[in-house]
Order: sequence, then structure tokens, then C-alpha cells
Amino acid sequence: MRARDIMTRNPECCRRDDTAREAARVMRDHDCGVVPIVDDGGRVVGIVTDRDLAIRGIAAGKDVNTRLNDLMTPVAVTCGQDDDLRDVEQKMAELQVRRIPIVDAGGRCLGIISQADIARAAVTDKTVTDEEVALVLEQISQPSNRSRPRETGTGFTETGVSPQF
Repeated sequence: MRARDIMTRNPECCRRDDTAREAARVMRDHDCGVVPIVDDGGRVVGIVTDRDLAIRGIAAGKDVNTRLNDLMTPVAVTCGQDDDLRDVEQKMAELQVRRIPIVDAGGRCLGIISQADIARAAVTDKTVTDEEVALVLEQISQPSNRSRPRETGTGFTETGVSPQF
């Protein structure tokens, strides 16, 4: 199975100079939690998620007019539409990302593959096994080595905020 077989085609994209409000509207209007960020040639340069808007935007005190360039995650890795789905799964697992942009040879955004797309493929096409889906999900969901606020023993973190689990 190839990336093109399961990718969400022609996702709505934004540009670096678009605002957080514009990205949030795209997410609302297209029922998605991620928007690829493209340059003037349509080449993928980043990605912004609903989590980016919440954590890097709202939680950091930024307003709705903040440019996406300040909120996006630069995209270093993409996949091609002819890539084998197992290679896509491997990249997602290695990078611990839940979505990966699919691009043409020029780096222009053609689609996006999410964990949900892989899970749906397992249901509709038995070339993707339940075990593969479980393995990808497990690998993507492994805790990262990034440092987290230390708990003080009082139920609060060093920042004085009670963690929400």
C-alpha cells in the first residue's frame, strides 16, 4: 500500500504570515487538528496543530493575531505519495509524530497521513495489520525525553500549577 492510497488529499494549508485565528478557523471549518504551513510555492515548511495553538499560543499569552511562523513546528521530514505505507509508519514512529505531510517531488503539499488514516486502512485493507497499527501507536506515544516541570510533592509543579491528568 502506498501513501497516496490512504492520505487525506489536498488539505487546507496556511502560510507563515497567517494568524492563529486563521489557522483555528481552518481547523474548525475542515474538522481537523492540523494545518500544513506552506511557502508561496506551496512547499511544506511547517505544521501547526491545535495543540500548538493552545500551548505555544494561548498558554504563552499570545493573542489570536500571532503569526503562525511563531507557533508552527518546522517540518524537516515529509513523505512522498509513492512511499510505502510501512516507511511512512516507520518515520512517524521514529519522529513520534501523529501526522506527516505527503508531498510531490518539489515538496508541494499533496496530502497528509494521520494515525487515524492508518487505523482506517487496517479496517478496510488487510495489508495493514492490527499489530502494525498498535505498534505505530505505541511507538508514537512513547514519552519523550524532554524535561517536564518537576513536581514539588505538594501536588503542584515548580510553576505553581496543578497538573491536569
